[in-house]
This record gives sequence, C-alpha cells and structure tokens, in this order.
Amino acid sequence: MEKIASFTVDHLRLLPGIYVSRKDTLASDVITTFDLRMTRPNFEPVMNTAEIHAIEHLGATYLRNHKEFGQKTIYFGPMGCRTGFYLLLKGDYESKDIVELMIELYKFIKDYEGEIPGQSPKDCGNYLDMNLGMAKYLADKYLEVLFNIGEENLIYPE
Repeated sequence: MEKIASFTVDHLRLLPGIYVSRKDTLASDVITTFDLRMTRPNFEPVMNTAEIHAIEHLGATYLRNHKEFGQKTIYFGPMGCRTGFYLLLKGDYESKDIVELMIELYKFIKDYEGEIPGQSPKDCGNYLDMNLGMAKYLADKYLEVLFNIGEENLIYPE
C-alpha cells in the first residue's frame, strides 16, 4: 500500500504549530484539514486522554458556536498519537489564516471555568475521563507557541 501523506511528514523535525495537512474538494467546496500540533512529537510527553477529551469538548463547542467559523467547522478532534488535534474547515485556507482563531480558541480553553459542555453520562460516552486543569495548562502552553508563531511553526519541515 502507498503511504498516506501524513506519514510522510518528518516527525523528528516537526515543531508545535499550525500546519495545513491536506486540502480536499467536495462538490465545489474546498475542505482544509489543519494539523494543530500542540506538543513536539517524539521529544515531549504525549497528552493524556483526560485532557485531550476536555480540550475536544471545549474546542468543538467553541468552534461550532463561533460567529465567523461556526458554519465552516466540520470537525475538531484529537490525533491518535496524542500530540495535537485535527481541525477541518470548509474553505481554502493557509495556516496563517487561522492563527487568530486558534489564539481565541486556546484562550477560551485556558480561561474556562465551570462544567465542561457535554460532560454528563447522557451526553458523552466517557464523561468521567476529563481533566479541565490539565486542559487549561496545555492550552496556556500552546498559546506561547501561537503568540510567537513563525514560518517553522506554519509550514511542514522538508
């Protein structure tokens, strides 16, 4: 079998950042898939499922309710390797186009207080596995990257 595109990225040189993973066309619409890399693969510890799950609930809720991007948000969810998230948006975007949106999102997560949206047995299949404190810590850590983002955090390494 042919190797898929995401397995051709040099994960030994990949830094935390925002990357365009792929662009697909569905009917006349472009769907842009972003790689929101929160930790450095194979160098930093991966995120635990509880904080990933909390970020997923908060992130999906925030993005789907966003004034500009709510109707363009197709998916926000974790990577299997637990180093970041995928964001799929309707539209033809580059990494730099969503830096401000990601700053808004991760500020929201960092500052969030209260019950996590959908954290109940009726709404979620694993509602007990969430860690808001660690989600907030990781959001704050990722914001450091976003506030100082450069080309090396926006374009995959060659």
